Amino acid sequence: MSKIETNLPAAKWRLLRGVTVWLTGLPSSGKSTIARELERYFVRQSLPVELLDGDVVRTHLSKGLGFSREDRDTNIKRIGFVSALLTKHGVLTLVSAVSPYREAREANRRLIGSFVEVFVKTPVEICEKRDVKGLYKKARAGEIPHFTGVSDPYEEPERPDILCETEKESVEASAAKIIGKLEALGYLKAVQP
Repeated sequence: MSKIETNLPAAKWRLLRGVTVWLTGLPSSGKSTIARELERYFVRQSLPVELLDGDVVRTHLSKGLGFSREDRDTNIKRIGFVSALLTKHGVLTLVSAVSPYREAREANRRLIGSFVEVFVKTPVEICEKRDVKGLYKKARAGEIPHFTGVSDPYEEPERPDILCETEKESVEASAAKIIGKLEALGYLKAVQP
């Protein structure tokens, strides 16, 4: 049993309809870590779940795109299109992508409909300490232009559906918070085992 399961009621979950859970935040804020924890949990629950990680999507679906605002928006639109299809077909879709611009996130909210925005709020100095790839260091040295949080802006969500502060709460607590919100919004229902 994982830590997340000890933070939740002893129940089996049923997915009532498809939904996209969109985790946004600075690079190294904890988005992918939370998304992977949720994915593992939902797989063990035998729920239809798909994780679209921004780095992985950029490598395959958005290969060749740069980091200009136009290219970033194109990447986010592509992720949104795939998410909309999955959601329409009853899949619990987890998206972990910096998605720095409000306008692009809001466009995906309108496109997808069943959309839950999670702001993974982490101070940039904490993100830099967590950065195992050394991207912030390279960005500060001028080696990476257009790096979100350093040389490019990040527009925080004004009214996220869920706020996860990874500096103050564990991965498991963040994941449990998201599951609780999905239940409150009528996407998940706890059923007795």
